[in-house]
Amino acid sequence: MFCLSCRVSKQAFNPDRKYSSTELRKDYQLFRHILEDLHPSLYWYIPRDSMNYFFDKGYAALNDSMTEPQFRTVLSYVISKVRCGHTSVRYSKSYGKYLDTAKLSQFPLILKFWNDTMVVAGNLNRRDSILKRGTVIKSIDGWTTQQLKDTLFNYFVTDGYNLTGKYQYLSTGLNFSYWYKSVIGYGNTFTIDYLDSSRMIKETRIPLYDPKADTMRRSRPMPGRPAPEPGRRTRRKRETFLTRNLQIDTATHTAFMSLNTFENGNHLVRFFHRSFRTLDEQHVPNLVIDVRTNGGGDATNSTLLTRYIIDKKFKVADSLYAVRRHSPYDKYIGKGLLYRFLMTVVSSKRADGKYHFGYFERRHYSPVEKHHFNGQVYILTGGNSFSATCLFVGALKGQKNVTLVGEETGGGYYGNTAWMIPDVTLPVTGVRFRLPRYHLVVDKTREKNGLGILPDVTALPSVDAIRQGLDFKTAKARELIRLHTSVKK
Repeated sequence: MFCLSCRVSKQAFNPDRKYSSTELRKDYQLFRHILEDLHPSLYWYIPRDSMNYFFDKGYAALNDSMTEPQFRTVLSYVISKVRCGHTSVRYSKSYGKYLDTAKLSQFPLILKFWNDTMVVAGNLNRRDSILKRGTVIKSIDGWTTQQLKDTLFNYFVTDGYNLTGKYQYLSTGLNFSYWYKSVIGYGNTFTIDYLDSSRMIKETRIPLYDPKADTMRRSRPMPGRPAPEPGRRTRRKRETFLTRNLQIDTATHTAFMSLNTFENGNHLVRFFHRSFRTLDEQHVPNLVIDVRTNGGGDATNSTLLTRYIIDKKFKVADSLYAVRRHSPYDKYIGKGLLYRFLMTVVSSKRADGKYHFGYFERRHYSPVEKHHFNGQVYILTGGNSFSATCLFVGALKGQKNVTLVGEETGGGYYGNTAWMIPDVTLPVTGVRFRLPRYHLVVDKTREKNGLGILPDVTALPSVDAIRQGLDFKTAKARELIRLHTSVKK
């Protein structure tokens, strides 16, 4: 009986289901009330009356029935106005499971965006001999780069006024395909204006990519015995290497540390200890740390890495507080009881009426003495450098032996809204949104301009770099190392 009910439940999910305007508005009002009641930085970058305008505009848009993706689009538009990169909208669990197995048709081009430029970085239609990697696209169905950017950026979350993170998000995977369909909409074919090899504007039409009909991507049986599947240990080692690794180039006396997360579960404490011991024992003078794709994680891990490099005491937070510990809306918050308990334990109410996480406001961290790295450090940053990564990068900015190379970080320099980030589930549609509970000011002496951490040496993409698949940021770091070495000689 139980198994039968499970099978019926799975079959009953309909991704095209439409919710009535009344149902949508019920969820929307809850969405608004929870943000107004619990978000500690709701009016950090936008005045209250302006935020109320966007809240009202979102509500007014719910005048007809909608599918879950359409409702999520409305919520995303509104929540982007908060300018908090940790406050974002997610699908319901049911819709998320559907997307995991659904092979949906896609806009076929993966594009790299920067400033007024969009370039083909990949093409799902592998038979396409025209729109190859590195081809400059001038417009899609008449939409120019500027028009696409100005329209779609209204739906992406970021810290403050940062744009680098939005460019990077739009350039990642199938994000452009999803938002182009959700916001603008598309049919079965697209008219593409592009620059040919002689820099002349040409036009071509391309079809929608259908993964179900793509026979080129289906694996072909190989003659002989099939290769054995890698064991669990081999897979784990491969995943670990892709997550964090250290490689040393003996020719240039340079170590390259790739670090794609600060999340727990990756044995980062042991990795840092072994890495800096190796650097010390081998007297490596140059260290390149790549955090371009590091979206953050546990601040304890980012703080430890900082301590191996920084040359003075530092704090993680000048101010860290929540506006409430309890709320009438706790029942909609994932792990609500756990978060209530933790916030009661770690925070206390001050004279300003806020609940301060006093431990981090008081705590100063000292540099690690054993195996501390005193050589030249080059940190590669970009739009995906976010959250705890910005705590690490920001603490080292301006240090004499540290050079930041690349682009502005996607996360804020002055502070952010994060720390404890439960999911809120809206009861009718099941749509979820992330709700950071703590307002963090890293260093109150920094300029509160809503920007990310700016690099010391800028390394921006170019059409040639995309066409050739060049790692232009690492190349810039290598160039700086050569210059520094030649000056010393």
